[in-house]
Amino acid sequence: MSSRRRTLTLPSWLPVDAYILALVGTVVLAALLPARSTAADVASGASTGAVALLFFLYGARLSTAEALDGLKHWRLHLTVLACTFLVFPLLGLASKGLVPFVLTPELQAGFLFLCLVPSTIQSSIAFTSIARGNVPAAICAGSFSSLAGIFLTPLLAALLLGSAGGGFSADSLLKIVLQLLVPFLTGQLLRRWVGGFLTRHKKVLGLVDRGSILLVVYTAFSEGMVAGIWSQVTPARLGGLLAAEAVLLAVMLALTWYGARRLGFGREDRIAIQFAGSKKSLAAGLPMASVLFGAHASLAVLPLMLFHQMQLMVCAVIAKRRSRDPEPVRDPAGTDAGALSHPAATVTS
Repeated sequence: MSSRRRTLTLPSWLPVDAYILALVGTVVLAALLPARSTAADVASGASTGAVALLFFLYGARLSTAEALDGLKHWRLHLTVLACTFLVFPLLGLASKGLVPFVLTPELQAGFLFLCLVPSTIQSSIAFTSIARGNVPAAICAGSFSSLAGIFLTPLLAALLLGSAGGGFSADSLLKIVLQLLVPFLTGQLLRRWVGGFLTRHKKVLGLVDRGSILLVVYTAFSEGMVAGIWSQVTPARLGGLLAAEAVLLAVMLALTWYGARRLGFGREDRIAIQFAGSKKSLAAGLPMASVLFGAHASLAVLPLMLFHQMQLMVCAVIAKRRSRDPEPVRDPAGTDAGALSHPAATVTS
């Protein structure tokens, strides 16, 4: 038990993740010193390269073999995928009823976009481990979701967001292919040769990941400042957005927990379903938004950034409460709450 506690990075009180503070600092920097003219062109080019690098690293790290090994637990993975790419998008579409009284059309588009991005991997594993759930299932579920999101998120965004997300224009399709799919598939093809290098330099490459995302955020918010679109976000609109996201998270947490019980899943599987099926990946969503939304990416990623911190805070409390539950009895399939030895080192994805 003590070794598991040493792997956790969450404080006992509601966490404010250090990376979120870095993201907020980047937004403030973009507000005070936005990139203009030549600097904006340089930042845009660097951001495009950073997105390609991110998706190359995603492809090189993601083990499709490990994900396929989890197919024997297909009901759990199908449930998580349904929550991520069916239930979430339906709730996002329902948010159109909040326009214009609670959300502006631009904020609603960002709210819908956050409902389309894949689930997390690291944080799903971390919280499932804390709560003594089925960690191997959380690993496979997060991997399936990330793999499916590479293809489904751009397609769903083009289908559901219409002109706000670029539609099915030839230009947007070319950007998706060149900036997202080609680097990802290249990483998958080269995984057998670069996988060992990535594993040995995981910490350094983690900094590259985060630095690249910060560059994407700076570029997006700079473009928003120069275009003057931030005048649309009043304190009342921001409060409405936070309230809508709180309702969204509460609905998904309740649905994944009680819905999984109705489907006959045991405690350990329900924990994995709840944490993998109720969260959204900031690391995957931010680069995708920069490709799909262009100059309007800053408003598109704001709901995702806020939801990311909210889900970490709420899920940290839930995971700690679940960890104090009595030791579960083995289910008929013979699974238990094991795999607590799996490292849960980060919850920032």
